[in-house]
Amino acid sequence: MTGPVLVVEDDRELRGVVRRYLERAGYAVHTTGLGAEALRLLDTADPVAVVLDLGLPDIDGLAVLAAARDGRQVPVVVLTARSAVEDRIDGLRRGADDYVTKPFSPTELVLRVEAVLHRTGGAPATPGVATFGAGRLAIDEARHEARLDGVLLDLTPTEWGVLTTLGSAPGRVFSRYELVNRVRGYEFAGYERTIDSHVKNLRHKLGPDAARIVATVLGVGYRLGWARDG
Repeated sequence: MTGPVLVVEDDRELRGVVRRYLERAGYAVHTTGLGAEALRLLDTADPVAVVLDLGLPDIDGLAVLAAARDGRQVPVVVLTARSAVEDRIDGLRRGADDYVTKPFSPTELVLRVEAVLHRTGGAPATPGVATFGAGRLAIDEARHEARLDGVLLDLTPTEWGVLTTLGSAPGRVFSRYELVNRVRGYEFAGYERTIDSHVKNLRHKLGPDAARIVATVLGVGYRLGWARDG
């Protein structure tokens, strides 16, 4: 799995639409409606691309664009209601890789993100079956299936999201915030208590080795304790 796409859009409904379309196309997604949070996620989430609304409520989106391009060279698709030619030229001159004006087609936006990633070498690989722990755990993203010792796991969408997120980087510690961002969206209320509950349910389904498969890192979050095979 490739790194996530960061969607920075202050309209919550539109943010959700963009997220859903990108996820259907096979991308992991982080979302935020604030420029300050976007700056933090550029450092912590390591996105492969950014979909950026310039009209943010706290800081000018151009500041986020500058941060994405300065040193990181993360490709940026600007998403904005600023349709004047001067605005588009300004955004492109400041480093935007593409420019989409509202209203827009979500399908077209996904295609533009994919085109930008292909140009910059960051296009996601076709998902296959990833195995962990000498083949004991298998995650087949194409079929949306996970098996432990050959037995199909009956997972809820949130449990699946937690497991696949941890499996995307075995050994890496994901904070509760990051897990909720990947699975539900950062603004989901009560995320710490909620994610703990989902992890508990997931572990119940993983059986006796659950605490080693989904390991707790006290005060931080969770990690996949089994290494990826191969």
